[in-house]
Amino acid sequence: MGFYKIYENYKDYDVEEFFDQVDDNDVLRALNKNRLDEKDLLTLLSPQAGKFLEPMARKAQMLTQQHFGKSILLFTPMYLSNYCTNGCVYCTYNAANHILRKRLSMEEIAKEAKEIANTGLQHILILTGGSREITPVSYIVDAVKELKKYFSSISIEIYALTEDEYKQVVDAGVDGFVMYQEVYDEEIYKNVHLSGEKSNYHFRMDAPERACKAGMRTVNIGALLGLNKWRKEAFITGIHAYYLQNKYPEVDISISPPRIRPHLGVFDEVYHVDDASLLQIMFAYRLFIPRAGITISTRESEDFRNNVLPLGVTKMSAGVSTEVGGHTTEEHQDPQFEIADNRSVDQMRDAILERGYQPIFKDWMPLEEDSLCDF
Repeated sequence: MGFYKIYENYKDYDVEEFFDQVDDNDVLRALNKNRLDEKDLLTLLSPQAGKFLEPMARKAQMLTQQHFGKSILLFTPMYLSNYCTNGCVYCTYNAANHILRKRLSMEEIAKEAKEIANTGLQHILILTGGSREITPVSYIVDAVKELKKYFSSISIEIYALTEDEYKQVVDAGVDGFVMYQEVYDEEIYKNVHLSGEKSNYHFRMDAPERACKAGMRTVNIGALLGLNKWRKEAFITGIHAYYLQNKYPEVDISISPPRIRPHLGVFDEVYHVDDASLLQIMFAYRLFIPRAGITISTRESEDFRNNVLPLGVTKMSAGVSTEVGGHTTEEHQDPQFEIADNRSVDQMRDAILERGYQPIFKDWMPLEEDSLCDF
C-alpha cells in the first residue's frame, strides 16, 4: 500500500483542534499506558504535555535502558561529493549556489577511510549531493567496496534510489540507510524543493520502504525541524516510523530529529524549535515506539548532547566534518551545514564514559559466506 496512503489519513488532520481538547488527565493517561496509539503520540506532542517533561524523561530513560541498555553507538559521516542538481533552498549544496564542487577519487576515499578507521570507529555514513551523473550508483558501489576494507558497517545518505538500485548497494556491502523526508507537508515540500529529482515528493517518501524491501539492516528517517511547525511534522514522522517497524519487523528502524542549522543560501523562513520542544519530541518518540533508535547528531551543541545522553538517545556522531573529504583535506570548502559539537571521537568516548554509559564502536559484523560452518 505504501506510506503515502497512510499519510493521506493524517495530512489534513487539524492538530490544533485536537490539542484544544487535551487536558492533564489525557497526558497522564498516555504516560501510564504500556502500548500507545497514534492519538497518544499526538497527546504527548501537545502543548499541554510540555508541563510533563520530567515524568516523560524518566519513562524515556527507563524504556531506553530496557531495550538498548546503557550504550551509545558512535559513527561519523564521510562526504564523498557535493555535486547536486537539486534546488533545495535550505541547503548549501543547492545547484544554484556558487561553491567549490568536489568528488573524491577512490584513492582519496581510501585515505579518508584510513584516517577515520584510526579513531577506532567501525560505523560510517557516506553522503553525496544529489547528482546521478557525477555520483552514479556504480560510483557508490565502487566506494563501498573500498570502504569495506576499513569498516564493518556502512550506511548511505544519498539521493533516492529504486528498489533494484538499493539491492545493488546492499549486495556491495551497505547495511544502513538514512533519509529525511525533510518536510512532510506537501505544499511546503514543493516550496522548498524547487527543482531536481528531489522535488519528486512521492518518490522520496517511498524510498525508506524500498530500502526495507531491498534488505537494509537499519533504516533511519526524520524531518528537518524548522521547515514547518514541529508538532505536526514530529507526529507524521512518528507514524511513518511506526508503519515501517510494523511492516518490516526484521529491520531496525531509527529516527533522527535534526534542527536546521546555518548554511549557505537564502532560506530564512525557519520555524524555531527550542531545546524543550526537541526534548518533548524525543520523549514522545521513545514512549510511542520503544524499540526504535534515536540519533542525535552534531547539529546539536556539546551541552545539549551531554544532557540528553541518558534520556532516550541510542546513536551519536563524533569527530564530524561536513566537508567533502573533510577528515583529510587541507582545502577549505563550504560545509553542508555548520556543526555545533566539534568534539573528537576520543572526547565523545570520554564524555559517554563519564556519564556511566558505554560507547560502542562496533555492534555488527557482516557474515561472510566462507565463514559459515559446514554441518
